[in-house]
Amino acid sequence: MASVETAAEHERILREIESTDTNCIGPTLRSVYDGREHGLFMEKLDVRIRNHDREIEKMCNHHFQGFVDSITELLKVRGEAQKLKSQVTETNRRLQDDGKELMGSMEELQLCRVQQRNIATTIDKLTHCLPVLEMYSRLQEQMRAKRYYPALRTLEQLEHTCLPRAGQYRFCSIMAENIPKLRIQIRDTAMTQLRDFLESIRKHSDKIGETAIKQAQLQRSLDSSVSTQPRALIGRRSRKEAAAATDSGGHGGSPVSEQDSGILDVEDEEEDDEVPGAQDLVDFSPVYRCLHIYTVLGLRDVFENYYRKQRRKQARLVLQPHSNMHETLEGYRQYFNQIVGFFVVEDHVLHTTQGLVNRAYVEELWELALSKLIAALRTHSSYCDNPDLVLDLKNLIVLFADTLQGYGFPVSQLFDMLLEMREQYGEILLKKWNITFRQVLDQDNFSPIPVSTEQEYKHYTSQFPLQDPELDKLPFPKKLPFSEFVPKVYCQLKEFIYACLKYSEDLHLSSTEVDDMIRKSTNVLLTRTLSHCLHYAIKKKNVGLAELVQVIINTTHLEQCCHFLEEFISNITNVPPDTANATKLYGTSTFKDARHAAEEEIYTNLNAKIDQFLQLADYDWMAAGQGGGTLEASDYLVDLIAFLKSTFSVFTNLIFLVFSVCVLCPCNLLL
Repeated sequence: MASVETAAEHERILREIESTDTNCIGPTLRSVYDGREHGLFMEKLDVRIRNHDREIEKMCNHHFQGFVDSITELLKVRGEAQKLKSQVTETNRRLQDDGKELMGSMEELQLCRVQQRNIATTIDKLTHCLPVLEMYSRLQEQMRAKRYYPALRTLEQLEHTCLPRAGQYRFCSIMAENIPKLRIQIRDTAMTQLRDFLESIRKHSDKIGETAIKQAQLQRSLDSSVSTQPRALIGRRSRKEAAAATDSGGHGGSPVSEQDSGILDVEDEEEDDEVPGAQDLVDFSPVYRCLHIYTVLGLRDVFENYYRKQRRKQARLVLQPHSNMHETLEGYRQYFNQIVGFFVVEDHVLHTTQGLVNRAYVEELWELALSKLIAALRTHSSYCDNPDLVLDLKNLIVLFADTLQGYGFPVSQLFDMLLEMREQYGEILLKKWNITFRQVLDQDNFSPIPVSTEQEYKHYTSQFPLQDPELDKLPFPKKLPFSEFVPKVYCQLKEFIYACLKYSEDLHLSSTEVDDMIRKSTNVLLTRTLSHCLHYAIKKKNVGLAELVQVIINTTHLEQCCHFLEEFISNITNVPPDTANATKLYGTSTFKDARHAAEEEIYTNLNAKIDQFLQLADYDWMAAGQGGGTLEASDYLVDLIAFLKSTFSVFTNLIFLVFSVCVLCPCNLLL
């Protein structure tokens, strides 16, 4: 049973060997070697091999004749093949010989095509690289020419347009690395130019302000003759011109000139009849250029903050007056010129740029300037004791205010300050006229004025409104009842009124206000200054009775002239004297008080003189009359009686003169 199974297994292995690929026969043979019937399997294998050999031999015997025939035919074909090979070799040789020239041409064509392709590629690359190089060359030229705003535009176009198209090249990488450095260089250069501009503006602001004030003064003189245009246009170009400048400059006025300059040649400006505009003296291109550069760089806020901060610092410097400014008018003028120049520049920047400075910023600066300016003027004007300087200062302040008002700045506080200064001006005038009145009193001889000709008489009557028909009828030579003091004081009173009127001009006051101010100041002059001077003259030592009598006569005539002073004030102010609430002159009480003081002084001096006569006399109380008759008066008493007679005769003339003045003067109702 075991042998049958073994035989079946060997048969299976043999079939598997016959039918299986030789690569996979290893496991089959291993199974044979692993078994015990190895010899038996080898015998079966030999039997199977011999069987196959017999079959092969049978098959070969069956096909041998065919094989022989095939070999015979193949031998016949070999000769033909040799001939064909020779022909093919010859043909190949000839083909190779003929193809050498073609191959050379093909190689040349290939090289040509490669060159064409390289040239086309080079041209394509150059078309992208040349604009970069040209743009960079233009950038370098603009940098050398200091045309930084176009350079920044070129830089932006180079970075965002040209370089991305050029590709990755070394020079492109170098350019790309240099772009931030160039931006920083342009930014720093523009800021340097702006600093130079601000420094130049600070140095030349007085010249700018002087030109603006001249322009305003010229406009005011034109307005006073022919009203042609509103005051709001003083010193400023029309809005159309400003808009045209803005449109021509792009965003708020681009640089008109690319040259670096802040102030034009203002020192060599020739004086013409027509005053140039203050803005024409300034080249604002550094401001516009820096503004545009920082805008393109996205740093506009940084620039605006820097500009405003620097201008605030300059404003504080401009508003700081010199310690000796109050000594001369030129010091005030230079101070005002600097302030006007500063705000003219800010006004121009406000109207020619879009948002660099705004109205709120300018108004804030003006409020700061106004407060410091008024404080400085109050401080320095308080040191002034010259009325002419105060009057010139007032006119300068008015012109300063009108100039800035023409640029749209509110100046009402300046005019309020001028009204405060008017009180100071009045006090200075009172001090000056106090000295003048005392000089007139000291130089007066206290005797009636002798006139010998008609010209002399008209001269005095033109200085003082004397109306005496009886005196007019008297022949020459004749005497006026008053001394030189009267016409001089009357003329000085009119000069004082003129001085007060000069200060009231251009203060935008009504005629009634001017009239009231002048009358109040004149009242103070009469009741305080002139009254003190008269009392000083009356109480002065070595004043005789005749001088005191003449003082009474003089004050009587001055009292009558108050009516003419009121008419004089009404004529120059164009305010009727009978206007309601009009201030009246208090000269009547002033001169009455002076007369009363003179009368008291006469009484005091007369009593002192009588006491002197009585005290100095050496009387002989036991003397007898001549020949034993009645006693005769002492020589001292005779002299005293003679003195009293002469004195009373003077008083009689005084009473007559005063009475004649009161009767003949048309203004006797004032008594």
